[in-house]
Amino acid sequence: MKKGFTLIELLIVIAILAILATTVVLVLNPAQILAQARDSQRISDLSSVKSAIALYLATATSTAGFSTATNCNIAACNNPGPFTTAPTVDPDVAVDGTGWMSTDLRGTSGGSSLSALPTDPTNSTTFYYSYKGAAALTFKLAGRLESAKYGPMMTADGGIRNTCAQYPPVVTDTTCYYEIGTDVSL
Repeated sequence: MKKGFTLIELLIVIAILAILATTVVLVLNPAQILAQARDSQRISDLSSVKSAIALYLATATSTAGFSTATNCNIAACNNPGPFTTAPTVDPDVAVDGTGWMSTDLRGTSGGSSLSALPTDPTNSTTFYYSYKGAAALTFKLAGRLESAKYGPMMTADGGIRNTCAQYPPVVTDTTCYYEIGTDVSL
């Protein structure tokens, strides 16, 4: 007597595996998982820049390198993006005051805590980072989030661009940004 599987049995097992695989893909939603990963990176990047600026302000012997400019790292941000005035576009990632965040972080005691300024994981016309400083040594950093999980943070950050109509925000929605810093009303 032969032992083994019949063709029908194999087809049934393959069909069951296909149904399970389809269900897993639909439940996990890989596009949303990738959006959440990019949002986590954005939140981390902006937090790192905020910490580097705060360290600079706390330890620098002179705040002459603190910038009151309004900058961003991609041409799409000059619309005015998260600010009331259009920022200057600068894709540079240098921490010497010539980058998109134009405060010279090398003035920090012990040197800059960042080797280079981060850029958005997508870095597109919709997703980019921007900076604005003020004369009172206050600043704001902004970026957009795209996932349903982190998107609501854009309405709860206390900033001035927090009237998101939906998550992820549509490309034409210029009222929806994640804003952090010492003065998110800039």
